[in-house]
Amino acid sequence: MGYLTFLILPLLLLGISGIIYIYREVVRLMSRSAVKNKVVVITDAVSGLGKECSRVFHAAGARLVLCGKTWEKLEALHDALISVADPSVVRGIYSVMQRYRGWTPSHIDHIHFPPLQTFTPKLVLLDISDINDIEAMGKEIQDCYGCVDVLINNASMKIKGPAAHSVTLELDKKIMDANYFGPITLIKTILPHMISRRTGQIVLVNNIQGKLGVPFRAAYAASKHAIQGFFDCLRAEVEEFDVFVSTVSPTFIRSYHVQPEPGNFEASIWKFFFRKLSYGVHPVEVAEEVLRTVSRRKQEVFMANPIPKVALYIRTFLPELFFAVVATGVKEKHFVEEEK
Repeated sequence: MGYLTFLILPLLLLGISGIIYIYREVVRLMSRSAVKNKVVVITDAVSGLGKECSRVFHAAGARLVLCGKTWEKLEALHDALISVADPSVVRGIYSVMQRYRGWTPSHIDHIHFPPLQTFTPKLVLLDISDINDIEAMGKEIQDCYGCVDVLINNASMKIKGPAAHSVTLELDKKIMDANYFGPITLIKTILPHMISRRTGQIVLVNNIQGKLGVPFRAAYAASKHAIQGFFDCLRAEVEEFDVFVSTVSPTFIRSYHVQPEPGNFEASIWKFFFRKLSYGVHPVEVAEEVLRTVSRRKQEVFMANPIPKVALYIRTFLPELFFAVVATGVKEKHFVEEEK
């Protein structure tokens, strides 16, 4: 009896993990089927996250319109997508059987997998910060397939520096054009067609700085706050037309190969609070979440570890404490720089 009791916990954990794995596989497969044949527009598709979103939605059978500032990079992405045969949509089901029903690779090898139906992506040269050309490019995007089912706003420009010393007013305007005026101009070009068809979804890939102001990123945080506010208002305004508005906000998106360095602690409390306890989200994870957000029509997703989430609550309910922590971090940063 004691031996069986000793085995119950591991078996229970194994069973729960198996159920969670199967659930995630089912959700992933359902998410892919939900966007099949849909016209999906991705801005800044040549960035790290843009490439992953392109790969995920292409594999799901979406009709892609890929936008970017560099034609050569767009063509390279196009060639990479059409050269990859991805049978994972069907094979994923059998991988579950292999793991939990005792199937062997020989069982799977004898199964005929139907070819995945994909569409050749359309390419549009678009600089989201060039306000004067966006309306014309929006029409070109519409003409690719005659409609847009999903618009994924992924383009963004970053800047770091003291607001009063190193960031000029011209640079502030450039950041606002890229992160606010450009995206909303494109949205206002495409939105009337979604409203007339009474269907569509607009997705914003935003950032934690759309909710929290991080020191030395005033222009970037201001632009992210602005676009967050626009989407919050737009969501309520277009709901009656069956147009869905979604935001996906990771803390920050790390590069493919950058991993946390053990023992490399910073003196700044702010950096420890927001970076050392949360190393960011991988582009693949964000792309998969964007797909789930589209398929399940989620309104808002915040991708973060518990520490940044707690910071949001502190900012809301204990603002004095939050501002004190931020100010302390800035003072310590200046102190460390003076010592150097």
